[in-house]
Amino acid sequence: MPSTPSLPKSDALPSKEELKEDVVVATKNSFQSLRAFAAGGVGGLCAVVVGHPFDLVKVRMQTADKGVYSGAIDVVRKTIAREGLARGLYAGVSAPLVGVTPMFAVSFWGYDVGKQLVRSFSTVENNQFSIAQISAAGFFSAMPMTLITAPFERVKVLLQIQGQKTLAPGEKPKYAGGLDVVRQLYKEGGVRSVFRGSAMTLARDGPGSAAYFASYEYIKRRLTPKDANGNPGELSLTAVCAAGGAAGVAMWIPVFPVDTIKSRLQSAEGRPTISGTIRELYGKGGVKAFFPGFGPAIARAVPANAATFLGVELAQQMLTKAFG
Repeated sequence: MPSTPSLPKSDALPSKEELKEDVVVATKNSFQSLRAFAAGGVGGLCAVVVGHPFDLVKVRMQTADKGVYSGAIDVVRKTIAREGLARGLYAGVSAPLVGVTPMFAVSFWGYDVGKQLVRSFSTVENNQFSIAQISAAGFFSAMPMTLITAPFERVKVLLQIQGQKTLAPGEKPKYAGGLDVVRQLYKEGGVRSVFRGSAMTLARDGPGSAAYFASYEYIKRRLTPKDANGNPGELSLTAVCAAGGAAGVAMWIPVFPVDTIKSRLQSAEGRPTISGTIRELYGKGGVKAFFPGFGPAIARAVPANAATFLGVELAQQMLTKAFG
């Protein structure tokens, strides 16, 4: 009786040792992604607390009619006079507080998944990603994040600009809060209205995130001391803050005009189009019209993103010590 032919080596079933190794690797990757998700949420909360007043000034300058404000300081002065210090400078903060935690969590989770994808399609030497590989992973992180960012920024923008309107005696604001914004938007135009500006959000966050993570890693590496073998030494919190602040600036510079278009789209009434919004902006003030609020955005980028990465790095350290 002929013997049963043996399977080719490539088709052979994996051994117990190989299966155990695969399970260990999968578990390690899953925990790494979960840790990145949690740390990103901590970083997001830090970013909101530090950066929201700057963001409010930026959005109000981007969406106000020409001549309403003479500059960023004028926005702050009028906002405090009209709405008070805390309530004015933190108008619309409920949406980012609720949304930024999952938004940044998904961003850093997406970044971690992006690095895993980069590792599977290219060679990572000495477990050190190149800046080009970091950029690719950063761009990928914007894709899942847009699903959260677009609707929450739509709500945030509407709540932020609502405070600019001077109410008549007895008149109530149009929106009572974030959930009321979502309810009214859905009633007016369904899911499409809630997610208005998604394309421009991705157009901003794709290249912005690539520049963001690449700049952060590059500067942090340059500022972190090396050991005798040339490997990165002890984590420097000063380097983290400096790299985080610089990364925020690097993110905004190339994509700020896209953010202005997005803010206009998300705050406009009716059914505005991207091309129509661009023509309207250019017609009102040329290229300069795409950069209102640029100063506050850059001013916000430094402390907010320094706080973001400081929160992320410290959370990563704590989670690693607690769970290995």
